[in-house]
Amino acid sequence: MNNITIIKASGEKAPFKIEKLISSLQRAGADKTVIDQITEGIEGTLYDGITTKKIYQMAFKMLKSKSRVSASKYKLKKAIMELGPTGFPFEKFVGKILEHEGFQAEVGVIVQGHCVQHEVDVAAIKDNKHYMIECKYHSDQGRFCNVKIPLYIQSRFLDVEKQWEKQLGHQTKFHQGWVYTNTRFTTDAIQFGTCMGLGLVSWDYPKDNSLKYRIDKSGLHPLTALTTLTKAEKTKLLDTGIVLCKELHEKPELLKEIGINKQRHKKILEDSEALCKSI
Repeated sequence: MNNITIIKASGEKAPFKIEKLISSLQRAGADKTVIDQITEGIEGTLYDGITTKKIYQMAFKMLKSKSRVSASKYKLKKAIMELGPTGFPFEKFVGKILEHEGFQAEVGVIVQGHCVQHEVDVAAIKDNKHYMIECKYHSDQGRFCNVKIPLYIQSRFLDVEKQWEKQLGHQTKFHQGWVYTNTRFTTDAIQFGTCMGLGLVSWDYPKDNSLKYRIDKSGLHPLTALTTLTKAEKTKLLDTGIVLCKELHEKPELLKEIGINKQRHKKILEDSEALCKSI
């Protein structure tokens, strides 16, 4: 199978590596028997030029038939993309992660800078740390955040920081701008952010602080990961202002409010509770 070429979401070509598929299934909690069945099934249908999207769809379908919860974990990246079409649910999602980590987070705030006002996606405070966070949500896996994004955010942050420093008590605070994205950063975006001291968080960067890592660690899965909800039902729940499986488990009455019958409640709540468990 080493001669099979796959097409990534970005259009880039790469050799197929079964180890990557096995690793992703292991992270989803699938046992060895299930993993062996899925990899055997996929290896038998591979062809040169197959897309990673097609491989994912086949693996997800097979995994879902074996374990709904594992399938929900396996589709985590796609589930975050399903928080759209606007970026606001993703901003709320980032705010919830920060709150879980002990920050006081406020989503969608107007902040006065030295020169002009700025609409900030998330403002977060913890101890002496004061962060201005911008969230860049993409519904397409192939779209990366290039260097223009951190350049723009850093200039806004510097204007805000200059105003923050005038406030009483802020002389001892550590101020920093951050960019969160659900896809990836280009190499030059990471280089600029690192050079300027701008915090960067993407799907898989940095390794020990990425979205993927922090969601697995905290158990804060988006409700869009649930395979027991339809797309329309997920949209209705997002419209109520909740974004987490955890919130759904804490407010089960929301299922009734959006018209889901009692027979389905048990499966949905069982899955949401299982997803709340951190690794």
